[in-house]
Amino acid sequence: MISRVAHAWLDYLSALVLIFAPWALKFSDSDEATAVSVGSGFVVLLLSIATKYEGGLYRRISMSMHLNLDVFLGIFLVASPWLFAFKDKVFVPHLVIGTVAVLAGLFTKRQSTSKQSSWQ
Repeated sequence: MISRVAHAWLDYLSALVLIFAPWALKFSDSDEATAVSVGSGFVVLLLSIATKYEGGLYRRISMSMHLNLDVFLGIFLVASPWLFAFKDKVFVPHLVIGTVAVLAGLFTKRQSTSKQSSWQ
């Protein structure tokens, strides 16, 4: 199982990777691939900020809802190169990050093991 603290770190790292991937991995010439990556990155960032977990700042969304949304977002990322017809330009980053999101959503502890809210 993935700890909630580790999941929080993974969320913020994933958000940054998704937001900057089009330029770092040189697929910014594909408007569709860029929009999916950057848009998904901001969704992950906002979801992380708003989740009731060790990495949350606003804490309005339950961890269970967050993890369910991770799975759905991961499936969307995996399917997006085919849904938006950019598979011939780029698909590996979306496939890899989407798969990580699905696995993180399925294998992260849903309940906190302590009352602490720090990033220990």
